[in-house]
Amino acid sequence: MRFLMAVPLTVVLISGASSPADCAEARQAAATIDASKTGAPISKNIYGQFIEHLGRCIYGGTWAEMIEDRKFYYPVTGEAPAWGMYEPGMPSWEGEGHPYELLERSPWMIVGDNRAVAMVKKGAFVGEHSPEVTLPGENRSAGIMQERLGLDAEREYTGRLVLAGDPSAAPIRVSLVWGGGAGDRDTVVIDTLNEAFAKHQLRFCSSGTTDNGRIEIVGRGAGRFRIGTVSLMPADNVNGWRADTLALLKQLDSPVYRWPGGNFVSGYDWQDGVGDRDRRPPRKNPAWKGIEHNDVGIHEFMDLCREIGAEPYIAVNTGLGGAEAAAQQVEYVNGSDSSAMGRLRAKNGHSRPFGVKLWAVGNEMYGDWQLGHMPLEDYVKKHIQVVEAMRAVDSSIQPVAVGAAGDWSRTMLSHGASHMSLISEHIYWQDKDDLVEHVTQISDGIRRIAEAHRLYRKELPVLQNQDIRVALDEWNYWYGPFEFGELGVRYFMQDALGIAAGLHELFRNSDIYAMANYAQTVNVIGAIKTTKTRAEMETTGLVLALYRRRFGEIPISIEGDLAPLDVSAARAENGSRVTVAVVNPTEKRWAVSLTVKGAELAETTRQWVIAGPSRWAFNSPGRERSVDVRQTSRYGPIGSLDIEPLSVSLFSMDVR
Repeated sequence: MRFLMAVPLTVVLISGASSPADCAEARQAAATIDASKTGAPISKNIYGQFIEHLGRCIYGGTWAEMIEDRKFYYPVTGEAPAWGMYEPGMPSWEGEGHPYELLERSPWMIVGDNRAVAMVKKGAFVGEHSPEVTLPGENRSAGIMQERLGLDAEREYTGRLVLAGDPSAAPIRVSLVWGGGAGDRDTVVIDTLNEAFAKHQLRFCSSGTTDNGRIEIVGRGAGRFRIGTVSLMPADNVNGWRADTLALLKQLDSPVYRWPGGNFVSGYDWQDGVGDRDRRPPRKNPAWKGIEHNDVGIHEFMDLCREIGAEPYIAVNTGLGGAEAAAQQVEYVNGSDSSAMGRLRAKNGHSRPFGVKLWAVGNEMYGDWQLGHMPLEDYVKKHIQVVEAMRAVDSSIQPVAVGAAGDWSRTMLSHGASHMSLISEHIYWQDKDDLVEHVTQISDGIRRIAEAHRLYRKELPVLQNQDIRVALDEWNYWYGPFEFGELGVRYFMQDALGIAAGLHELFRNSDIYAMANYAQTVNVIGAIKTTKTRAEMETTGLVLALYRRRFGEIPISIEGDLAPLDVSAARAENGSRVTVAVVNPTEKRWAVSLTVKGAELAETTRQWVIAGPSRWAFNSPGRERSVDVRQTSRYGPIGSLDIEPLSVSLFSMDVR
C-alpha cells in the first residue's frame, strides 16, 4: 500500500479535453484511492529550502549588492580583472546560457596613471588594506572604476561611499555610467573630505539599459584620498535583498530555510557577520571559491525569513568551531539582552531575542572534504559536547544531528539520541539517459533512507521510546555545466518530474521525514535563477510552489499497477478536499481510470498541469517561459484522468 499526502499547494496542471483519437492512443492505467485509509500527517517542513554562502546563491542572486569586492579584499593594481571559466571536462549544453565566471583578482580598474593608486595597510577602513589615490594635479583625473554592472533604464540606484583624505583632494566625483556618450552618466559630487573616514550617500538614475555599466570614483584636485568601501543597490531593494528574487521566494512559499551552510559553515565565524555591515571583514570563502563579504549575517537572514514568512533553521560550526562558539551563537540569537551576547545583539539593532528553535549541529562531518573532519567516535563526543553547551543557554532548542545512512547514522543514534531532536540526511543525483530512470532514482533514494531509519527504530533499544525523524536537509539533482556561477546548473522538465516524484516519496514516508530542504534556492543548484537584472523560476521551483500550495496534508492510500506513472493522493487536514497528483515521465499520453472510496466527491475538478514540449525544456531569466503552470476546471464525475506526456498534474476535488 502506498501513502501520499496533499498539502494545499497550487501546482498548475495543464490538461485539455481529450479527443476520441487521443483516448484511443493513450495508455491505460487504473487506480483506487481510499480516503478512509490515511498515513501520518505530512509535515509542512517537507517543503523547506536551503541557502548557502556559495557561488551566486546569496551574493549576485538574492542579495542586492551590485559591486564586486566592495571592501577591497584584492589589491587594486591596474591589472585587468580575471574571470575563471567552468572547468574543462564539464558537460556542455548547446543552448543559451552563461559560462561559469569567477573573480580571481580585483575587479577594480585604475583611472589615470596606474602609479596613482596604492594599497595602504595603516589605518585601513576594513580588512587588510584600503586603496589610496594620489592626485596628479593640473586638473587631471585619477581614481578607480568598476565595469560589468547591470543597469535598467529609468531605474534608480542607491548606495554609499566611505572616504577620507586631504581637503584639497575634493571634490570627488562618483558617476554611474551606462553608455559612451558624454551625457550617459549620472554624477554625485562629494565636496568635502577630512582625514577621518566618513560615509557619503549616493543616488543615481540610469537612462539606459546595459550589462556593462560602470561606476567611477575620481578626483581632480591635489593631495590624496582613500576609499574605505563602496556599495550600490537597486533602490527597490528590501532590506538589502533583491526585489525580483524576493518576489519569487514568496511564490515559492517555503515554510523553513536552512542557513548558512553547507560546507561553508564548517569554517565560518558567525561573529564576522554581525555589526556595522561596512566594517565586517572580507574573507576568503573557507569551503568554496571566491570571497565572503560578510554582508549577510544573522540579522540579514532573520530579515529575509521575516519578509517571506519562513522559519529560520541555523547551522552552527562543528568543523573548525566548537562548543563555546556554538553556545555564544545561541545566546546571541536567543538570549535576553541582559546576557553578554544578548547585549551585543541589542547593540547591533535588535533588542528582542529572535527565538530560533531549529539548529543544525554541523554539516556532513562524516566527509573528508569537510573542514574539521574527524573519526566517527570522536565526532559523536563532540556533538554531545556542543549540544550540551547550546542547551545550557536555551533548553528549548531543537538540535538536528549530522547523519548519513549506514554506520554514521546508526552510531549517532546509538550514542547521541538524547542529544538530538532530528537527524539529517543528504542525497544528490546525477543525470540519467533513460528518462524514467532519471525520475525514479530520486524516489528510490528517498525510500532507501527511510527504510534504513525504520530498521534503526527496530534494532536500537535507545529509539524504542523516542521518535527521532529525518531532516533531509539537502536533496536535489546536481549535474551539468555551471551556467549561473559556481554550481549554477540549469534544470529541465525532466528534473521537474523527478522533484515531483521525490515529493511523492516523502509523502509516502511521512512517518519518517519531518523536514526536507531543497538544495539550494537561488542559482547554486537552485529553484530560481538570476542574471544581473532578471530572475525566473526554474522548472523545479514551479513544482515545489505548486505542491506547497495545492496538495493536501493527510496522505491517503492509493492502489493499482501504475508504473511508470507515479501517483499520490491526500486529503486536506479538515477533510474538505481530496487531491490526486500524477507524474508522467514518458512521452505518451495516459488515461487513468480512478475509483474513489471513503469519500463522496463533488463533480467539479480543478486541475493544474506543469508540462513541457520536451524533457529538455527550461526557463530562462528575462525570456518567456517554456514551462509553466496552467489551471483549468471541469464539471462531471472524475472518472478518468487525462495525463499529458512529460507532465506533473494535480487534480483537486471538494468532498461533499
